[in-house]
Amino acid sequence: MDNKRNIELVVLSDIHLGTSGCQAGELLKYLKSIKPRILILNGDIIDIWQFKKRFFPKAHLKVIKHLIGLASDRCTVYYITGNHDEMFRKFSGMKIGKLRILNDLKLNLDGKKVWFFHGDVFDVVMQYSKWLAKLGAIGYDTLIWLNTKVNWLGRLLNFEPVSFSKKIKESVKGAVKYINAFEDTAAIIAARKGIEYIVCGHIHHPEMRTIQVEDSTVNYLNSGDWIENLTSLEYNLGQWRIFNYRKDFVEQPDVAVADFEEMVDTEVKQLFKNMLIEFSN
Repeated sequence: MDNKRNIELVVLSDIHLGTSGCQAGELLKYLKSIKPRILILNGDIIDIWQFKKRFFPKAHLKVIKHLIGLASDRCTVYYITGNHDEMFRKFSGMKIGKLRILNDLKLNLDGKKVWFFHGDVFDVVMQYSKWLAKLGAIGYDTLIWLNTKVNWLGRLLNFEPVSFSKKIKESVKGAVKYINAFEDTAAIIAARKGIEYIVCGHIHHPEMRTIQVEDSTVNYLNSGDWIENLTSLEYNLGQWRIFNYRKDFVEQPDVAVADFEEMVDTEVKQLFKNMLIEFSN
């Protein structure tokens, strides 16, 4: 019996495969529990900024293989480029089978205009101080690595897990202002284009809220990340929701899950192989 959930559309972003903070094992369990008709990978899926040949765990490779398998089987997959995987922007417009690589995407969902993009275009630091953004990314990954070690020790002592970076974001007024400014800027641009829904990633902050822009409203959605929050966006039967792995995922150990790794289309597999070779040189 197949107990996978049928979902019209799923959005994932900020997975950061290739970094120590990526929760690839949990992500793979989630992916194997769903049957999306459309899957949107909304940027920063593979972290090219911090890619190292000596660090790409098997669990991370399994996620890539599963994603390719989805595109080869029954699901339309859109790969929207982000800042950490910006080298893929040279492949924008490429289509192989059910896989498309784009810089942004507009869809009509049940009569509503929805605009999908990663969101780094609204990041002032990214636009004017890219080296500073890269330095911050390294610091963030180091903080996540330290967090993992502390929580491992905490589990031995029966302490609740903590997130250093999350506490910093929540306590620093500047970080809160930055998130609000990012969301408001994205909403203003969308309103000018007559877009009713915008779906972003980039800031690792899962959110669903309505933003008033002059005499119109824009529904802002952010899929969060798979480093700290372990969240996605799911669209089904005309409704959006934030899926939180820690709260919503139900383990089904007795259900055999089909593995798509053996059904990967040769052309799609070769495409990803060529990309990995290019940015590892």
